[in-house]
Amino acid sequence: MSTRRFRLALFRLALVLAGPLLSLPPASAEEMLRIAMTATDIPATTGMPNDWEGLRFLGYPVFQGLVLWDLTHADRLATLRPGLAEKWEQAPDDKKTWIFHLRQGVKFHDGTDFNADAVIWNLDRYFNKDSPQFEAASSGITRARVPVLAGYKKIDDSTVALTTTKPVFYFPSMVVYVLFTSPASFEKAGHDWARVATLPAAGTGPFRITQVTPRQSVKLARWDGYWDAGHKAKVDSVLLLPIPEANTRLAALRSGQVDWIEVPPPDGIPSLKAAGYTISTNSYPHIWPWLYNMGATNSPLKDVRVRQALNYCVDRAAVVSLLNGTAEPAVGWLKPNDPAFGNPANRYGFDPAKGKALLAAAGYTAQKPLSFKVMISPSGSGQMVPLPMNELLQQNLKQACGVDVKFDVVEWQVLGSAGRLAPDNPGLRGAMALNASSASTDISIMARFFAAANFSPKGNNFEQWNDDKFEAALDSAANATNAATIQASFRAAHERLVDNPPWLYIVHDLSPRAMNKKVHGFVPAQSWFIDLTLISLH
Repeated sequence: MSTRRFRLALFRLALVLAGPLLSLPPASAEEMLRIAMTATDIPATTGMPNDWEGLRFLGYPVFQGLVLWDLTHADRLATLRPGLAEKWEQAPDDKKTWIFHLRQGVKFHDGTDFNADAVIWNLDRYFNKDSPQFEAASSGITRARVPVLAGYKKIDDSTVALTTTKPVFYFPSMVVYVLFTSPASFEKAGHDWARVATLPAAGTGPFRITQVTPRQSVKLARWDGYWDAGHKAKVDSVLLLPIPEANTRLAALRSGQVDWIEVPPPDGIPSLKAAGYTISTNSYPHIWPWLYNMGATNSPLKDVRVRQALNYCVDRAAVVSLLNGTAEPAVGWLKPNDPAFGNPANRYGFDPAKGKALLAAAGYTAQKPLSFKVMISPSGSGQMVPLPMNELLQQNLKQACGVDVKFDVVEWQVLGSAGRLAPDNPGLRGAMALNASSASTDISIMARFFAAANFSPKGNNFEQWNDDKFEAALDSAANATNAATIQASFRAAHERLVDNPPWLYIVHDLSPRAMNKKVHGFVPAQSWFIDLTLISLH
């Protein structure tokens, strides 16, 4: 039996054996929605979660931003909507300055006021290393997500100004990732962010944190004082449980210990459907790639021919089959049906002959095969079932194009941190690629991941990829004044991501999740994020 078949046999066997190993809190009398996350631990609870699954469940539901996502539609990409700011605009005399008009009467969960002082206090937490409330971990995350922020100031109690390093029309799409915590939480904790995490911290969202059990669970309760009467939560509470192993999540759902699981194991989906469980999927902007370490000394991935070759060597259909159809082939950062995909010269498909020809032109043959290490995780936010997926790719690349790939398996949090390291940092342990999934929603995310100004360790351009045509397209979009120019620039930028690929594009997942019959009202938004206020149980 091949290694892959052996692993898949174990994968199926675990469906039977996982159930008795799980011990979770029983359902309570209150209307509690119990969700099994893919995380190995509870995400940070101080107001800036330390991974994307944390942002999904412990970010926007509890701590909000000046700008929010509209997550009420499943048939179109999520758009921005007013949040803690009622409106915003670029200053008429300075396109680098944005004026945000704050919503009046908003309270944090601890009863204190949300106002301009709270905004500045939180921005100092992230951007001012000399402030008493500065928090290095949250700062690193937020700086990477808003790399163009140059300054900020209070205009009056209900107005703040944020300044960028250059004119950037899509700046609100970056501001959506800056969340706000009550300054009183920090004071109550004696200026200790570790204590803030377990107080718990106060936000302004439709749910408040009521209990934090380290490494086990976080409980949220509906916040009846929520400022948006039209978006108040329907359930009494939400219990979030980190369960990284897919089959253990499945067992928890089948036994009635949870109501909802993220990423059911692919082999378990048919039986779940047959048993009457709801399987939710939707095409949405998210990609599961390998990020090339192009900047490392002697990296074989400096050569564009190698990067293109790998994209021709991958059998994406086999990965989709392994996932039981819960993914789509990825041949670029965006999906081919996206209006901004463009018309790149390279149309990646499974073409081993073309892949081997490109590798040979770069000096890699059967006598001198391409060999490199990839850092991967066993689970985590957006990672689906990464061990069997990566094992399939390992065999695929070897058989199709003679490429030898070895894996360094680390925890998801370690992998996420690795993406912010410099190319030769010892923390990468010689990895020439990282398998880290990513949202691919809009041009602001594109700029954050691929702009030359955001090279790691300063920003999220782990690859240290620099393409002049891409930079020109980004500049055009940043200074655009009409939608047509913005869209044309977006297309031109994406064409460069395909033809000069900084990533190995593998699949776009369909955000699979499974729920029992009690869960109603869920909308699978075309976004990484979801709206928990829509959910009811009956």
